[in-house]
Amino acid sequence: MAWPDPKQFEEEAKGVGKLRHRRLANLIGYCCDGDERLLVAEFMPNDTLAKHLFHWENQTIEWAMRLRVAHHIAEVLDYCSSNKRPLYHDLNAYRVLFDENGDPRLSCFGLMKNSRDGKSYSTNLAYTPPEYLRNGRVTPESVIFSFGTVLLDLLSGKRIPPSHALDMIRGKNIQVLLDSHLEGKYSTEEATALVDLASQCLQYEPRDRPNTGKLVSILEPLQTKLEVPSYEMLGIPKHEEEAPPAPQPQHPLSPMGEACSRMDLTAIHQILVATHYRDDEGTNELSFQEWTQQMRDMLDARKRGDFAFRDKDFKTAIDCYTQFVDVGTMVSPTVYARRSLCHLMSDQPDAALRDAMQAQCVYPDWPTAFYMQAVALSKLNMQSDAMDMLNEASQLEEKRQKSLKGP
Repeated sequence: MAWPDPKQFEEEAKGVGKLRHRRLANLIGYCCDGDERLLVAEFMPNDTLAKHLFHWENQTIEWAMRLRVAHHIAEVLDYCSSNKRPLYHDLNAYRVLFDENGDPRLSCFGLMKNSRDGKSYSTNLAYTPPEYLRNGRVTPESVIFSFGTVLLDLLSGKRIPPSHALDMIRGKNIQVLLDSHLEGKYSTEEATALVDLASQCLQYEPRDRPNTGKLVSILEPLQTKLEVPSYEMLGIPKHEEEAPPAPQPQHPLSPMGEACSRMDLTAIHQILVATHYRDDEGTNELSFQEWTQQMRDMLDARKRGDFAFRDKDFKTAIDCYTQFVDVGTMVSPTVYARRSLCHLMSDQPDAALRDAMQAQCVYPDWPTAFYMQAVALSKLNMQSDAMDMLNEASQLEEKRQKSLKGP
C-alpha cells in the first residue's frame, strides 16, 4: 500500500527512470499489477552506509571515504534538483549504497513520491526536518536538512539527534563529536569544514540552509586524488575473475543474426532499410472508422522517420517514430525495431531494449525483435542473456524457413 494510486506510481517510476547518474543506483524498471508494486534498481552488492558506519566488523570507514560519500551524495542531489526532481524522501545512511567497486551511490527509491501532497516522510521524528513536524510536507530544503543528518553520521559514526549535535557544535566540542574509531586519522581543517556545513544544513529555518549547488562547491575542494581504490578503503576484497569464453550460437545465423552477433550496427541498419515494412504484414491493427487527419499526420510522421532513418539522422528518426507510436492507432513492429537501432546508435541501450521488447509484444515470433534485444543486452554487458536471445531468434528463423518450404 506504499503507492495506492497505480497511475501516480507509474508516473513517478517513469520520471525517476529517466534519471541516469554515475552516483545513483539507477532505476531499471517497474511493475504495477493490481495491488502489486515492484521497483527494480541496479544491484549494489556491498551493503549500506549504515552497515559500514554503525555495524562494521572488520574496519571502520576511513576519513577519505567519508568525504567521498558526502561529495558523491551532494553531486547526485544537485543532479536530481537540476533535472526537476528535487524531493528525496527519507534521506539517511540506509539510502546510501556501495557498488561492486566500493563507490557510494544513492538509492533511487527515495526519489519516489508516494502521495500527491508530499506527505511521505518516515524517518524517526527525532531526525525529521522541523518544518515537516509543523506542516507535514517535504520540500527541497527538507532534503538539505536530512543531508545534514547524514553528515553527522559520517562525522560521528553513530546516530546523534541534530539538536544534540548542534549544542555540541555551539559549545566548540567538535572533538567529542568526531568518531573515536578514526583514531585521529583525519584532517582537522576538513573536519571543521564538514562540521560547519552540517551546522548550515541543520538550521531551523529552511531559508537559512544551503542549496545543493553550494553543497557541491564546499565539498568538492575537500576531495583528494587517492591512489587507494574505494573497495580497499571499505575493506572489501576485490575478486578478479577471469572472463568466461564468449558463448557461441547453437544454430547457423542469417545475415541479420550475424550482424547482431558482431554488434555491427551499420550492417543492421542496411538490413532494416532493405527489409522496409514487409514483416509488418498481418500485424498492423487499424482501429479507426474512417480516414482522418490524425491518421494522415501519423503516417506522415512515419514517412519522415523513414527518410531520417535511411539518411542516418537517428535523432530525427527517434522523434518522428515516437510521434507515430504515441498516437497508438497503428501498431508496427518495424517502427519499434528501427527506433531500437536509433537508440543503439545514440548510445541508449536501455531504450533500445525496451523498443525491441515492444516489437516482440506486437509480433511474438519475429526473429528481428529477438535479434535487436540481443544487441541491446550485449551493450548492457548481459552477455548470457544476449546469447539466449540470439539462439531464440535463430530457432524462430529456422522454424520460419521450414514452414515456407512446406511438407
